[in-house]
Amino acid sequence: MSGESGLEDTYGITLDRIKAQGDHKSNLGTTALMWICHSERQLRVEEFCQALAVEIESTDYNDNEVPSIESVLSYCQGFVVVDKEGSTVQLIHHTLREYLVNHRSLFQYPHMIIAETCLTYLNSQQVMALSDARDRSIQHLPFLEYSALYWGAHIKNELTDGGEEHALKLFSCYERHIPIRALLEYMLDQDPPRSIVGFCKFTGLHFASIFGLVEIARALTMMDGVDINGVDETGVTPLIRAAMNGHEEVVKLLLGREDINPDRPGDDSRAPISWAAANGHGAVVEMLLERKEVDPNRVDFVGLTPISWAAANGHGAVVKVLLGRKEVDPNSVDFVGLTPILWAARNGHEAVVALLLGREDINPDRLDSSGRVPVSWAAESGHEAVVKLLLGQKGLNPYRPGHLDQTPILLAAANGHKAVVKLLLEREDVNPDRPDNSGQTPLSWAAENGHKAVVKLLLGREEVNPDRLDNYGRTPISWAARNGYETVVKLLLAREDVNPDRPDKSGQTPISIAAKHGQDSVVRLLLGRKDVNPDRPHCRGLKPISLAAMYGHEAVVNLLLGLGNVNPNSRDRWGRTPILLAAKNGHKGVVKLLLGRKDVNPDRPDSKGRTPISWAAKNGHNAVVQLFRGWQDTNPSSPDLQGLQHTRAVLRGGTRISQS
Repeated sequence: MSGESGLEDTYGITLDRIKAQGDHKSNLGTTALMWICHSERQLRVEEFCQALAVEIESTDYNDNEVPSIESVLSYCQGFVVVDKEGSTVQLIHHTLREYLVNHRSLFQYPHMIIAETCLTYLNSQQVMALSDARDRSIQHLPFLEYSALYWGAHIKNELTDGGEEHALKLFSCYERHIPIRALLEYMLDQDPPRSIVGFCKFTGLHFASIFGLVEIARALTMMDGVDINGVDETGVTPLIRAAMNGHEEVVKLLLGREDINPDRPGDDSRAPISWAAANGHGAVVEMLLERKEVDPNRVDFVGLTPISWAAANGHGAVVKVLLGRKEVDPNSVDFVGLTPILWAARNGHEAVVALLLGREDINPDRLDSSGRVPVSWAAESGHEAVVKLLLGQKGLNPYRPGHLDQTPILLAAANGHKAVVKLLLEREDVNPDRPDNSGQTPLSWAAENGHKAVVKLLLGREEVNPDRLDNYGRTPISWAARNGYETVVKLLLAREDVNPDRPDKSGQTPISIAAKHGQDSVVRLLLGRKDVNPDRPHCRGLKPISLAAMYGHEAVVNLLLGLGNVNPNSRDRWGRTPILLAAKNGHKGVVKLLLGRKDVNPDRPDSKGRTPISWAAKNGHNAVVQLFRGWQDTNPSSPDLQGLQHTRAVLRGGTRISQS
C-alpha cells in the first residue's frame, strides 16, 4: 500500500507541475493526457499531434497550429512517452491511466470533446475538399482515419446538442464525403481492401444504426427524403445494421416507422432477425417477432434460419426465445443438410444441445446430407460434454458411419481427442476397429497423426488389430513412420503382433517410407530391430538408401551408410544408383557424402548410359558438377569420369551448363 501511495503522490506532484505551466502549455498537456486516456485505440504520433491542433467549431483546419511531439512530451512533464517500435504515444505506466481517469475533475466530458473534435475535423474545408480516397493530399491528414472510424463511439458515450449538430452537418453531405469510403473499407475488412469510389449509398442513418446513436437516428428519420429501407454498399439496411449490433433503442425507433419493412433482407438474403439471432441479441429478436411481417423461418443464401444461426453460435437464450414460437421449425435444414442441433453439436455448444434435446420433435440421430449425425460432428471436434449428452439419448446409434464411411470413434481418434475416444470405447455397440472406405481404422488414423495417447488407449483393446492393412497395404506403423512420430512407432514396436518390416502394395516397408520422408529418428529406431531389412527394395527396385538420396535426406543416408549390410551402389529398375539419384536432383550434401566413400562408384551409368555428372550437368546443378570435378582433382589415379572432360571444357569456356 505504501508503494501505491508513494506512486500516487508522485503523480499528484507531476500533475500540479503540468497545471502550473501557464494556460497554453497546461491546456495542451492536459488535453494530450485526455486523448491518451480515452481514445478507442493507441494513437500514432502524427495523428495525435494533429488532433491536438483542431479547434472545435472552426471550419478551417490550420496545419501551422500542429504542435511538435517534442513540445507535447515536454508539456506532459514525463507522463507521456513514444513507443518507437509502433510510433504510438502512451502513458509512462499502466497505473497512471487509472489515476488520471479517477480524477474526474481533470477531464470534463472527454468523449464529448473528442467526438466534437473529430466531427469538426471531418467538417473542415480541407477534408470536405477531398474527392477521392486516393487523393495525394490525404497523406497530410493523418487524423482522418481515426476521426472517421471512431467519432460515433465517442459521441455515443456523451451526446450533446453540439455533437448532434456537428453530426447532422456531416450527414447532410455524407453520400459524397470521403470518411464514408474510409469507414466502408474498414468494415468490409477485405484483403486487399475494396476501394469504394463514386456515389455512396451508405447514409448517415446507416452510420447511426451501426453505433446505436438513437437521438441522431431519430433526427435523421424526420428529414425529408430519408430512405428508411435503403441498402448501403454492403447490401444492408439501417434496421439490419442496428439488429446485428444489438442496438435495441434504434431498432425500436425504426420499427415505429410506418414505412419500415422489418423483414427486408440484405443482398445476402439475411433479414434483420437472422442477424440478431446470429449475434445473440435476444431482445431484438423478440421485438422483431412481434411484427407479423417477420418470417422466423426465413432462410438465407446458405439455407440457414434464425434458429440455426443462434444454435451454431451458441446463443441459448435466443434459441429459447425462438423455440417458444409455434411457427419456428426446430428441425430446419440448410443447404448442406445441417439442422440446429447438428450445428450446436458441431460447434460444441452443450447448453444449446441440451435445450434442443428437451424437445420431443428433435431427432438426435438425424443425418445431414453427408450422412453424418450430431455425435459424429461433436466427436470430430472433441466436444466431450456434447458427446456424453448425446450418448445418453435413447435410440442414438454411436456406431453410425457417415461421410467416407467414417464412424464417430474414428473421427475422434484421427483428431487426437482421447477423452471422446474413451467415452465411445465404454459403449458395447461401438466397434473400435472398423475401417473407413480407405481401409484405415481408428488406430491407423491416430498413428498417422501422431496421437500417442489415443494409440495407447486403442492398443489396450483386444479387438483392435495393431497390424491391420488398409487399402494401400499400409499398417499403422507405416503411417507413423512416414510422419516421423517416434513415440508412436515405439508403442507399436513393443507389440509382438506388429510386423515392423511389412511391405505395402508398392513394396515399401516402414523403414523405406521413413527414409523417403527424411524421418531419421524413426529410421534409427527401426535399424535397432533385427527383423527389419534396411536394404530391401520395393517394386521399382528402390531401396531405403536410394529413396533417401533421391529426396536429399543426408542424415538418413549417413545412417544407412554406417551399416555393413547396405549396398551404397544398389541399382533400381532403371539402373540408377544412390549417387546418381542425388546428383540428378541436385542434392549437394548427399553427393558430397557419397563421394567421400571409397566403396561408392561415382561414374556408374544408368540403363540409358547417363552418369551422375551428366545428369547433374543436364539439370543445371552446377554446384554438384563442381563436386565431381573436385573429386577427380583429388583422385588423379582414378579413371576419368564419363563426360567429365566435356564438362570441364564447357566450364573453362565460361558457358552455362545446361546439357551434356
